[in-house]
Amino acid sequence: MPIDLQRFDNFKDAELRSLEIVSPTHVKLRVAVQDKARAFDWITLELDFINVTDARLIEQNKLAYVDMSEGANILHVEKEFAFGIGACYNISTVKNSTFYIISKDLKYQEGQF
Repeated sequence: MPIDLQRFDNFKDAELRSLEIVSPTHVKLRVAVQDKARAFDWITLELDFINVTDARLIEQNKLAYVDMSEGANILHVEKEFAFGIGACYNISTVKNSTFYIISKDLKYQEGQF
């Protein structure tokens, strides 16, 4: 698993900052999260989904309205990474999420809040 979800409390109460569609198979998502490793200071994570195979995205101007109280989850299933909003514990619940991205590769980078 490339991201320690416990460190970021499964993105609970995070804020979706921006969504960039680089190409039909490349999507970048920026999320503000609290980091347990930094005494719960807020940081920005850039999730870089490469070779996207499926997604349900929302418009940039609606990101701030996504309810992140249940957080999000990232699964690694059948050589793919699946990101879904809410309590997503299998591929079916990911695909029922209001916002999800499934890709062959996932990279992330930490940044300033």
